[in-house]
Amino acid sequence: MNEFSFLDAAAGGMTAERTMLDIAARNVAAAQAATPGHPYERLVARIVDGDGTVAVRRETGSGDPLTELIAVLDAQRSYEMNASFFDTGKRLAERTLDIER
Repeated sequence: MNEFSFLDAAAGGMTAERTMLDIAARNVAAAQAATPGHPYERLVARIVDGDGTVAVRRETGSGDPLTELIAVLDAQRSYEMNASFFDTGKRLAERTLDIER
């Protein structure tokens, strides 16, 4: 582990959450287009590890756009948290380099 591995972890988290956000947005659109006789195919994503890898499986959706919209908001908040962590780490690294000069 080096001094800047936390930046890699935050970047991996942002990559994973962006993928989760894309999948959730796709599910919102599919849920809105679904009808009682024609359910949609819902994608369910799960983060596999810290490098941004996401596993996706398919299941039949219930046609509930609100549930899918909540997943979008959850992914957005998680992305923002990782971005904030990355920004803080970047400022810390810059400050460390300034002190070493």
